[in-house]
Amino acid sequence: MRFEVFTSLPDDAKAIRIDVFVDEQGFTEEFDTDDERAIHFVGYINDNAIATCRVLSNSDGSYFIGRIAVRKEYRKRNFGAQIVNRAEEHIKANGGHTIYIHSQEQAVPFYTKIGYNDTGKRDFEEGCPHRMLIKQI
Repeated sequence: MRFEVFTSLPDDAKAIRIDVFVDEQGFTEEFDTDDERAIHFVGYINDNAIATCRVLSNSDGSYFIGRIAVRKEYRKRNFGAQIVNRAEEHIKANGGHTIYIHSQEQAVPFYTKIGYNDTGKRDFEEGCPHRMLIKQI
């Protein structure tokens, strides 16, 4: 997979997030002001945008990886782990050591498999249960 990094929300990332979070999962509040300050990553296979995520830095020096999405037809092929890994490389290169992910509860096993730990904090976004995960790099 080839990655591109953007300082503003690119159309390819927007399209993936609409496909996954809005059309597939039914979320209605997908885009927010964090998109304006995030670094956006898009993964491509043969010029097709298939995966995305965004990275935000927190005032305490920690980072947050969010809006991680892989198009349905490309799941279960390690592309989710690859885009998260690329975001982690960016964070590490910028001096970051602590990363948080606010995960849908059903995706927690995926993130624990790639080294994230459940903090025990649980909440809901648009009625969907989420857990806060953490990883030290």
